[in-house]
Parts: sequence; C-alpha cells; structure tokens
Amino acid sequence: MKNVKFQRAPLVLAIATASSLVPQAWAQDDNISVDQVAAPQIEEVMVQGRLMDSAETLVYERLEEEVVTDILGSEMIGRVGDSNVAAALRRVSGLSLVNDKFVYVRGLGERYSSTTLNGATVPSPDLTRNVVPLDVFPTSVVESLAVQKSYSADKAATFGGGNVDIRTKSIPDDLTYFVELGTGMNSESSGDVLSYNGGGDDSLGTDDGTRAMPVGITAALRRFQGDISVTNIRDTLIKEGQQFESVAQADAAAKALNRELALNLNRDISIENDSVDPQYDAKGAVGNRFYLGENWEVGFLAGGSYKSRWNETVRYARNYGNPEQQFDTKNESTYSVDMSGNLNLGIRFADEHSLSTTSLFLRNTDDETSLRDYFDENRQMSDGRGNREYTLKFEEREMRVHQINGQHAIGPETKAMIPGGVLNWVPEDLTIDWFYSDSVATTDIPNEVNVYADTITDPDTGHVESSTVSVGTKSADYRFTELEDNVINQGWSATLPLEFRSSTLELSGGFARTEKGRYYKQTQLRLDAFDVADSSSMGGALGDVFGDENITNPDNDFVFDRVGSTTNKQSYIAATLTDAVFGKVDWTLNETWRASAGARWEDYNQLALDWNPYGYTIDNPQIPMDEEELQDATYVDDAVYPSLSLTYMGAFWAETFQLRFGASKTAVRPDLREITDAIYIDPITDEQIKGNPNARPSEITNLDIRAEWFFDDGDSLTVSTYYKDIVDPIEFFEAGSSDTNVAREIINAESGEITGVEIEGLKNLGFMGGFMESFFLQGNVTLQETELVAGTEADAPTNPVREMTGASEYVVNGMLGFDSPDGMHSATLGYNVFGDRLYLAGRNGAPDAFEKPFHSVDLTYSWYPTQEITVKAKMQNLLDESIDIERAGVIVFEEKPGQSFSLSAQYQF
Repeated sequence: MKNVKFQRAPLVLAIATASSLVPQAWAQDDNISVDQVAAPQIEEVMVQGRLMDSAETLVYERLEEEVVTDILGSEMIGRVGDSNVAAALRRVSGLSLVNDKFVYVRGLGERYSSTTLNGATVPSPDLTRNVVPLDVFPTSVVESLAVQKSYSADKAATFGGGNVDIRTKSIPDDLTYFVELGTGMNSESSGDVLSYNGGGDDSLGTDDGTRAMPVGITAALRRFQGDISVTNIRDTLIKEGQQFESVAQADAAAKALNRELALNLNRDISIENDSVDPQYDAKGAVGNRFYLGENWEVGFLAGGSYKSRWNETVRYARNYGNPEQQFDTKNESTYSVDMSGNLNLGIRFADEHSLSTTSLFLRNTDDETSLRDYFDENRQMSDGRGNREYTLKFEEREMRVHQINGQHAIGPETKAMIPGGVLNWVPEDLTIDWFYSDSVATTDIPNEVNVYADTITDPDTGHVESSTVSVGTKSADYRFTELEDNVINQGWSATLPLEFRSSTLELSGGFARTEKGRYYKQTQLRLDAFDVADSSSMGGALGDVFGDENITNPDNDFVFDRVGSTTNKQSYIAATLTDAVFGKVDWTLNETWRASAGARWEDYNQLALDWNPYGYTIDNPQIPMDEEELQDATYVDDAVYPSLSLTYMGAFWAETFQLRFGASKTAVRPDLREITDAIYIDPITDEQIKGNPNARPSEITNLDIRAEWFFDDGDSLTVSTYYKDIVDPIEFFEAGSSDTNVAREIINAESGEITGVEIEGLKNLGFMGGFMESFFLQGNVTLQETELVAGTEADAPTNPVREMTGASEYVVNGMLGFDSPDGMHSATLGYNVFGDRLYLAGRNGAPDAFEKPFHSVDLTYSWYPTQEITVKAKMQNLLDESIDIERAGVIVFEEKPGQSFSLSAQYQF
C-alpha cells in the first residue's frame, strides 16, 4: 500500500467487517468443565471471518485508487446469488443490465463500456458486437469486479461510461478445496417443452456433427463456385464436358442433382413436446501454496463448473398502430449448457519477483426451439389466415484465454544473488510489471433452421386451427454461422515511488499493444417448394414434409439454392492494431492532498471488409477490389488522451473522508461490423441493422466529483456527480422498412450530454434495537439526465432532441441483509429497478419505444451447519415481473422470464 493510508489502517478492519456484512461470532467450546466456569476469566470469542480478509483488501483498494472506482467482491456476489458477471454488476451504482448480457454504465450503451480480464483486453463471442457479453463469465471464477468510472492514462482510451475489470481467483495461501452441487427450476418451465432430435453431445454443449454443413454440400459449393441454382448447375455440367441430347435433358439432369444436394441437409427437424429435465449445477476447485526454503513459493489453483437447464419463455409482440389485428406470439424452449475450467500457476521469490499464469476456458451453449404465430399487414387476425415460423437454433459460444504476468523489483535478496554489487545502483522501490494475453472467442451456429408456414385461424380469437408449410418462394431456410475473434494484448509498465519529508511522488509509464482479428462467415441456404402435386403433403411433421419422398417426387417442384449467389453482404473480415504509450505522475502532499496527472498516446488502425467466401472470379471477388472502396474500409487515428485526478483526504464528518475530482478526454470507436455497408440481422433483437462506412469515433469529455465517508462503526456513504459531453455520439436510429420488420442504422448524432448523481451507502440497523443488530441495509440510487441532438445525418427522426438510447432517469439497487448472532444463518433480500429507457427512436412521426421498469426482487438464504458446509437457497424475480417495451401507449413487446428457484450445497476446506 502507498503511504497515503495515513491513519486509515486501524479503521479498515471495522469497515471491512461491516462491508463483509457478517457479524458472526462462534463461542470457543460448549464442553467447558465446572472448574473452568468457576474461574474468573474473560470470555474468549473467535471471529468467523468468512468475508473479512477479502473485504478488507477491497476497501483498501477503493481507498487507494486515484480515480473513481467501485469494487464488488466474490463473497458479496455469492451472497446475493448471481450466477454470472452481467447479473452481478446490476448491484453497482449507475449500472443497468440490457438483454441479460450487456452493462450500461451511467446511461451509456454497451459500446461505451470496455471489459478486461485481469487487466488485459479479451475478445468477444458476440456475432454482431465488438463488446464482450458479460453473461459468458460465471461468477465461480471471479475474485472481484472493479468498475472504473473515471479515466486514467494506464487504461485504453476507448473509455466512455467505464471499464469493467474481471479479476479471476488467485492462488490460495494454503491447501483449499471445495465441491458444490445444486439444482433448480423456473416457473415458466414446469411442463413440457418444445424439442427436436439433436446430437449425441448436446449435454456437453457441443454439436457432434449432426447439425454441421454436410460434406456433400460443401463440395458442391466449391464445384459450382457458390452457385447451386439449377441454371448454374446445368451450365457447369456442360462446361465440364457432359453431353446432353437437348436443353430439356440438361435441365432435368441439373434439377435432379439440385434435389440430390438438398437430401444432404439434416431434415430430422420435427418439433415435438418433451419433458423437462431438472437443472443440474456442479462446481469445484482445489489449490495450494508450497514454501520452498525461505524465499521461494509455488502454487496452483484449478477449478471447473458445469450447469445445464431448461428455460421456457412466451414472447408477445404487437404493432403499435393496430395491436388488435397485427401481433405475434412466440413460444420458445431453450436447453442451455454452461461449462468452465480454470488453471492458475504461480511462483514467487522473496516478495521481489513473481510470475503467474492464468488459463481459462468458457463454453455457453443455447439450443433453442421455437414456434411463432403472427399476423401482419398482409394477413390480419380478422382474415382468418395467419403465418407460422418454426425455428431451431443451436448456438455455441466459447472463450479460451491464456495469460502470463510478471512483477519484478530489485530488492536486497536479488542484489545479494548478483556478485560484485552490479545492481546496487537500482532503486529498491522500482517495480516493473509486464503481461501477455492470448485469447480467442468463437461462436458456432452449425445449423439454424427456419421453416415458414401458412395457418388457418379463428378470425375472432386468432387460435390456429391448421398449419401447412408455405408453397412458393419461402419454405425453409438453413443458416450456418461461424465467428472467430482473436486478441493478443501485451505490455509493460514501470513504477518508481520517491519519498520526501512531507510528500511522496510516484512516477510511472509503460507501453501496450493490442492486436485483434475477427472473421464472420454466414452461409444461408434455401429449400423452397414452388409447387406440389398434393397440398396435404405440406402438413404434418416437418421431418415428413421435407422427407426424401416429397423432395424427389418429380411432380413436386422443390428447389435448393444459396441466398446471395452473386454477393454476400453478411460475412466480413476485420482487424485492428493499437499501439499505446502512457505516462503518469502521482503526488501526495502531507497525506492530505493527492494529485495524479497522465497522458496516453494511441496509434489506432482499423480495417473492416465485406467478405464473400464464395467468390471465385474477378467479377465476383471475395473482397472488394475497388481501390476507393478499400481505402474507405480503413481507419487510422493518432491522438493523445489526458487525464487528471485530484483527491483531498481528511476526517470531515467521519473518521475517513475523501473528496475526488477527475477530468479526462477519451474516445469510443465504432464496432468492426458497423463500418461496413452490410445489412445484417441482430441475433438478440431480430432486427435488421444497417452498417455505415462513414461512422466516426465519438470524442468524450469526462468530469467526475465523488465524496466518500467511512465511519468507525463500519457504515459508509458515497455521493458522486458526473458530467459527460459527447461529440459525434454513435447511436442507433430507426431506418425505413416494412410494417412487419423493424430496421435500425448506425448514425453519428451531433452531440450528447449526460449529467447524473450517484448516492450509495451501507448502514447497520443496530441503532433500532438489539434484535436489529443482525440486520444491515446497503443500496445505491442513480439519478441522471441525458440529451442527444440527432443532427443532420439522421433520417427524419421524430424527436431531433431526445434522451440517449438505453439511458434511464433513475437506477435503484437495494439490499437488506440478515446475519444470525450464532453465525449459523444469513439471508439477503435484493431489489433492483431502472426507470424507463429508450429502446428505439422513431422516425417520420412514429413514436419512440421505451423499455418499462423491471422490479427485480431476489432472496438468498444460507445455512452454515458447520464451518465447512454451506447450504444455499435462491429465489429470483419473486414479483414475477415481465419485460415490457411500450410504444404510443401500446405494449409492443412482452416477455415473462418467470421465477427461478435453486438449491445448492457446498463443502469447503
């Protein structure tokens, strides 16, 4: 710790104890003899510090940070019961969760929040976003979460709302191990679910090849240069030298081959009802540290987790202009598998040199089966005819991370090892840190199947009476998607503290390089029945409709082809390279005033190109060949980003008081895919998204003031204000489309402003009486205003001046906790809510759409029958709230996530 701790050390234990929220005490021993009782003595009490050590460390860190930082420890995460990092971050002031994946910090969208793992940049497995979806990280691998809300020069300049650093668990001090088993259920998944025949490895969250693109089709795409239409097959056969007596004979041969290729598809896609398996959850870890002589230490920590569960949801969507006649209902069942594995190794010499490695494997797989019935502008409910869409989607996301970190100081032990005093001139306080991180994230959707059908319905209720697969130009759609995102991040820094009579000065600087490469490939195939001899053959199970007999029947006109045979606006390749150099000066005067100033120079290079994997000719190349188009696909930025922080440390109104001020300039750049002119489907919202090659980075001016009071009884209070001025903010605006589809486009607005206040505190309720000493209250409230000026680039926005997308006027997090005096029981009641937040800004007079507040109430109870055993019960969404989006007073989207219940038992040594 730096010397700026002054008199905080005696106080931190009290703060940490209250922060850990475990005022547990265990009596020494109930088996005390009469003689022992008779002897006058002071009662001996042992504090059971389940959370104390780590809480003390986190409090120290927060006090010592030069900038505004909030820290959430693993014990608090476990106490509340959040299973992944995204859910846990809801508890931090000023943060809200969107789509259960992305964190919005201080009213700014996910693009304005960066994520690091142990300080290193990591890739994203998200199909359309460059940001990391935080639901991929299970809390079982997390030691702490640090949310830095004001910028410092040692962080990447792509800093908007804040940076979330996920810190994985480190090597323990002694032998430790734990095993935890759990189960659970969801109220929406209590009955049968929709399912289909999958692969043999589905329980492991990976496809065994059942869904993968067939080898025969892959070979045909090469042979026919990406165009497997009947016409191109015929022309290719003729070019290959095959002889035909007539054009009709050639057409017949081509058509037969086309149908034969279609038979390669996995057509075992009949949807059926299946019983729900219970949720399984298992995790464990083992670690130890070994001491070799006086100066050497080695250690390890290995762990893993597995979780499988079923989830069933019903989603309702309505057209705000005609909600009674144009709406859809989607029933979706999802089988999810989450797996993780981690291995940490470390070696230390004399507290002067340390080397540690971290290897992390994450897998998150969702196997979705859905049935969607809908009425649109062409078929309204009163017509007695509707539309149906069957969907099968297996999405496997993986992340593999390998990191190595080193810390070095030339202390007395090191100098003694080098003869001749060669290193005696090196200051002992000089430290050098370095890191290297190599990581890859992949998303594989080996087969997403969509089948389109026509329905006969009751014109009064919309109830489906019969359904047949559509005959025409839209019968079945097969998509095969691959994403790979690679990131290499490396760097070093040096720190030299200098002490003077009444002040300390710390000089630091370093270098960092980030190399990122990403490719996204999507192949879309269509199998359409343009005509059939018997219309009844298009009814019944999907596996029968697309069976061999129907497809090969010469009286039926089934046609197989690839979507986008001449162009492919869905696939892309992209890369970025960033070199950075930073320097900082940190000065503390009389242990009362602290000033930190720094600057970061970044040289940023970006390339994003549309990619046609099936381009084989000069006229149909894989990447653009036009020189001007290639130049437009690149972006280079070279700038300096300054930061300044000023802190006053004293005892105003509390034993420990800090007042911080921060100012900085940063930038946020468009995602890789957003600077192409591709039109793609957002996999989360199912909306069409149009890229913009002219999208520019946003420039942000950040101002922060935070006052912190830590009282000697462990209570605390923090008040923060912040202001952000954004030039050229990157926003989604609604684009023109049909009444059925919603489309959005990437636009640089003219300007944006955010002004807000955060209030957070911790209070033990013992002042209310003896019984209430076992209770505490912790919470935070964020109030903010945002304003966005659309500017001239936006296409006819309804409101040229509006709030920013995803920003809420308020966010509230509350937690009421209980710890029994005997240390046997603890309980936590958590509450989280956000205010109305803009979901979609309308155009041409169309109203804006807002996501309504979601009142989340969760209860966690823990029982500690022994020091080694913990039994935990969790209940989430007790109010059974639904996710609602409202437009012009109409709920245009509604989804019920249901109530979740889980029970687990852990043995830890």
